[in-house]
Amino acid sequence: MNYEEFKDCKEGFDSLNPNAKLFIIDYNKSFYIEPNFYTQLLYVKDHFKNQFNDIINSIFDIVKRNNKVIFTGDFENPVVYKDGFIYREISDVLAENKLSFDNKSNPDSDWKD
Repeated sequence: MNYEEFKDCKEGFDSLNPNAKLFIIDYNKSFYIEPNFYTQLLYVKDHFKNQFNDIINSIFDIVKRNNKVIFTGDFENPVVYKDGFIYREISDVLAENKLSFDNKSNPDSDWKD
């Protein structure tokens, strides 16, 4: 995946977490995008086309407020474990924009057809 939405960020590399993308905004602000989070973000892009730029801006706002963030698909089972970082899921990002979605295809969802 090319993570096009973050192409203007400096990309880092963490040998302990090669499956997640590390991005650096400045000397004390960095964030990881886990693969499952990015897949969810692409799903959101399809469903909230008109709000997608606001959603991406919210990701950057979260990092600016918190300095070190791991955007994870599931905070109970993250790919990246790092001290000093906070975890945020796609629902947290959507909430910043007063948006939400139900993943009916999730086998654990209460919203199955």
